[in-house]
Order: sequence, then C-alpha cells, then structure tokens
Amino acid sequence: MGLDISIATNNDEEVYSPDYDDDIHDYCHKHGLSRAFCSFIYRRYLTRYCPDLKQIGELVGVDITPIYLMHGYPADVVLESAIKVAQTQEERQKILHDAEAYKKKLEGNIDLVIAAISDLIAKLSAIKDLPSILPQIDSFSGGWAFYFSDFEIDKGDGYIANNFGQDLRNLKSFLEFAKNKNATTVWFRYG
Repeated sequence: MGLDISIATNNDEEVYSPDYDDDIHDYCHKHGLSRAFCSFIYRRYLTRYCPDLKQIGELVGVDITPIYLMHGYPADVVLESAIKVAQTQEERQKILHDAEAYKKKLEGNIDLVIAAISDLIAKLSAIKDLPSILPQIDSFSGGWAFYFSDFEIDKGDGYIANNFGQDLRNLKSFLEFAKNKNATTVWFRYG
C-alpha cells in the first residue's frame, strides 16, 4: 500500500460525473498522477533542506507557490479529527477559523495553478538533460534519474511509471478539464 494523490475541486459532483471515469484507462493516461509525484509533492514536509519542487522552480524561474498551496487544504475528515482532540472550545474555534482562512486563500486558484504548471512545463521542456542540472534529491523513492529523465516523453500508463513531465502534463490536462466543468478552486487530495 502507498499514498496516492488526486485533485479535488469546489464542484467535484460536476467534474467527477458518472461519465467521467467510464474509460478508466483513458482517465489514467490523461489525468493520472503517479505515486512518485505524490512523494515528490509531499516531501516538502519531509526534508530539512529547500523543498525539491521549490528548487526546480527557482532553477527555471517559476513561482510554484500556487502548487504548494494546494497541499494544505483542510479536508473535512482532518478537521473532524483535529476538533475531536482539541482540549478547549478556543482551540476548536481556532482550528475552524484557520481552516476557513486557508480555504479563502485558495478560492479561485485554478488559473494561478494552471499558469504555474504551464510555465514549468514550457521551461523544463527546453532543457535537454534535466537530471544533469537538477539538485540531487536525497533518497527520492521514485527513482530520481528515471523520474526526471525524458521530460517530453510520456513513459508511464498514467499512474505507475509516469515521469515528471507526464505528471505535470496530466495535472495540467485535468485542471483544464475541471475548469471547462466550471471548477474554480482546486487542491490535492491524498488517500
């Protein structure tokens, strides 16, 4: 078992309508994100050094803040757990207040995220040997050289063996699909 990543939207009912995943292979190939991408995004909290995606953004001059902000969205199940263990009513109110403030900060973020992903794709596509210029990513479980190689080529099936380029393109493809279904706010969902 492992941790997976997907995208949640402010209108999941419309975006993930029954006809959305009629062809699961088509869905995965166009929109699936790999566990390596999940590890890559989540590693922001597991390293004491500058996070990997931030280093890549700085290397090519792209502000990846809109992407990282997608990580902290307060999911209902997490809020419920936090409220249950809160010791006082003040703590419960602070948890709810902070959650609402975070949600407001993300409101309408889809265009910012699409722009950041598009910029990353454009700038990374221009680099012929991406792994050779990237900072070493300590103990990256997805296989550093494979994951960052052949940026322009989709290596995986939309999940298992995606490389970084494919994951970014799949993320952009999903965001554009969601925007066409009237989504305005997006965040990462883990499970």
